[in-house]
Amino acid sequence: MKILVAVDQSEESQEALRCTCHLLEHFEAKVDALYVQPDVVEMVADSSYAPFATKADVEQAVAAEAEKVLDTILESCKICMGGKIPCTPQIAVGDPTEEILNFAEKGRYELIVLGAHGRSSLRGFLLGTVHSKILHHARQPVLILRNFRPIQKILVAYRGSQCDQGALQFIAPLFAKQKPEITIMHVQETELGESEEFAQACVLTGEDTLREWGYIPIKKVAKGDFVDEILKVVAVQRYDLLVLGAYGHQRPKYLKIISDEALNLVRLTTRPVLVYRDYGSKMISPA
Repeated sequence: MKILVAVDQSEESQEALRCTCHLLEHFEAKVDALYVQPDVVEMVADSSYAPFATKADVEQAVAAEAEKVLDTILESCKICMGGKIPCTPQIAVGDPTEEILNFAEKGRYELIVLGAHGRSSLRGFLLGTVHSKILHHARQPVLILRNFRPIQKILVAYRGSQCDQGALQFIAPLFAKQKPEITIMHVQETELGESEEFAQACVLTGEDTLREWGYIPIKKVAKGDFVDEILKVVAVQRYDLLVLGAYGHQRPKYLKIISDEALNLVRLTTRPVLVYRDYGSKMISPA
């Protein structure tokens, strides 16, 4: 399994790299840590950046920053390699969002990992930040890591869509050796005319999928607003990871845009979140 971790000078991104290695310590994986270096030409053209600096000054500052980040990446990669997980620093130049997406696509990575602040007031997700754009346009599953701790309890927000089913099939082999407690939760949205029979059938379908991998999942059904009910359970039960599909029933996958509900869950929760997309990769398996 190939994983791309986007890193910069922030502690959050470096922590995401270290946590990714910890997460995959029982899994056959290869990790690449990508740092996107700013384009010097664009920075000089932008009068808001050091207006009195010469191109040589900017080049020197950018090079020094890149060297500093690279040293930090190498230190973080030692954790991966200590756990027998290959980790390679990579550097690209340009716009962070475009380079991360292009790198992930060309390299056929099966997972993109991003670090984020642990605060719940992540309004930047809705204001065109790198995280938001990647969540909207990535073709791979995206893992947002924050407030990381060993994953012992997972909540799967399961609406019964094909994408949600794919999310279960993605995480099942990923955690096959650790066997964390997995809860499949379906929110019966009565305002949309959803019946209790449909809600129960959804969780039973999810249960059957996980039992094939040796899990005995907990089934949970609630009534109300999808986002509100999921956030409530995450806050009370202290799950270590929230898993959900990028697309709901009303947002087919060929539109390649994350659903509003999924985006709001990522924005509002303080826990790590895995947003699943079907990249069409082969079935992964534990080492």
